[in-house]
Amino acid sequence: MQSPCLKEVEQSITTFTQTYPKYSDTKQVDRIRGQEYYHLSLSNRICLDYIGIGLFSHLQLQTHQNPVSPSSSDLHNDFPFFSTIYKSVNLRSHLLHGGEGSEFESSIRKRIMEFMNVSSDEYCMVFTCNKSSAFKIVSEGYPFATSRKLLTVYDYKSEAVDTMVSASEKRGAKIMSAEFKWPRLRIHSAKLRKMVERKRKKKKTRGLFVFPLESKTTGASYSYQWMSMAQENGWHVLLDACALGPKDMDSFGLSLIRPDFLICSFYKVFGENPTGFACLFVKKSIVSIMEDSTCVGIANLVPENSSLFQIDEGKSPEPSKQIVISGEKNVEYRGLDHVDSLGLMLISTRTRCLINWLINALTKLEHPNTETKTPLVQIYGPKVRFDRGPALAFNVYDWKGEKVEPALVQKLSDRNNISLSLGFLHHIWFGDKYAEEKVRVMAGGSVKKSKGVQEIAVVTAAITFLANFEDVYRLWAFVARFLDADYVEKERWRYTALNQKTIEV
Repeated sequence: MQSPCLKEVEQSITTFTQTYPKYSDTKQVDRIRGQEYYHLSLSNRICLDYIGIGLFSHLQLQTHQNPVSPSSSDLHNDFPFFSTIYKSVNLRSHLLHGGEGSEFESSIRKRIMEFMNVSSDEYCMVFTCNKSSAFKIVSEGYPFATSRKLLTVYDYKSEAVDTMVSASEKRGAKIMSAEFKWPRLRIHSAKLRKMVERKRKKKKTRGLFVFPLESKTTGASYSYQWMSMAQENGWHVLLDACALGPKDMDSFGLSLIRPDFLICSFYKVFGENPTGFACLFVKKSIVSIMEDSTCVGIANLVPENSSLFQIDEGKSPEPSKQIVISGEKNVEYRGLDHVDSLGLMLISTRTRCLINWLINALTKLEHPNTETKTPLVQIYGPKVRFDRGPALAFNVYDWKGEKVEPALVQKLSDRNNISLSLGFLHHIWFGDKYAEEKVRVMAGGSVKKSKGVQEIAVVTAAITFLANFEDVYRLWAFVARFLDADYVEKERWRYTALNQKTIEV
């Protein structure tokens, strides 16, 4: 299958920049992409399957793997790509007495805390192997015996949250969840307020309030005032910052809301491999209330030249030779540096222009030759808005109004060199006026039940700050292929799976 021709893209981008003139102010991103992440264009693969921030740039990776001269691979100049080594430790003791770890880890910790605008005077920070581990570690150490409730605010199924819920339930926590109003999936404020506010004027801590400022599936944004309300009503607050775009923390500042826990995640290089690690911040003032628990999932970050390090179980890696990574070494985190140089306004302007164009373009697609003008795409959550996030959840429908299986849409997108994800929406509340639509939605296939909760399967796309117009245009052009009533059937004939090989018929 061919990508859209250059002429089509050029004509469309002319119309796009006329409609969204502010996009032209973000050309600095295109320069960074061309210089430091040129693989995104050379590979012809569009990465729309995860949101996150990389520490380093692709150019750094290439320079590291292909040094200009032997001297450039010397340890003091070597680029610090690293591995993660997991260990089992007591979280409370580790927070109180664990120290800073190796100089290598200290360098990364210092840069991340600076990037997140988090003070080391107020927070402890540990590395974890992934987001799910960070959530599980909190649930295993949180004092649910005295603060019994766990209240989460997610409009989608999250493996990390499910891990926390499961571990918390085993420790006697009462689980509660926010609900989201159909069709825009805004928080059902009346219900959430009722759960958050105290019924009696008791000063007892109520439990743990887990809150993302943004849905990484639908792009819905939530007010940070929910965290203020939770704190005023005796809740400890865990802020999930994993779905936030670069520099979004600056939009409210931790100086206004100081959550008790903060979780964020990073990967190494965008477009290479989304695996990385997560960071768990714990407010120093609450470390003393954490219960003693042995946690699996805390990680050490070790330079890839691991022969220079000895790892003892339960201990931080220590250098075993006289040649060590100097604390004075000037490590560049060019992934983070690029984001810092661009700033919140420029990045949000760029992603807002791209996601709004994409939503407008998708909603205009209608099946031809149908009396009712059946829409090709249903978008879940907010439509075009100034403050929506750069994530999109949608499904494709055929000319008869029947849903195309999201897994099939994802498979076909992959054949078009477009990486998309699958997600599940849940905790959806249908008002009385949407009773008939609820029946249609829930009867439309790709609906399953998880612990009694109905979940709707959706296709998801994430627009990162490095995305450009051609990326979103190619996604739109791919989806538009479903306007051909025979498209799916043609693809089934075109590709026949045989011994894991794709054969064109």
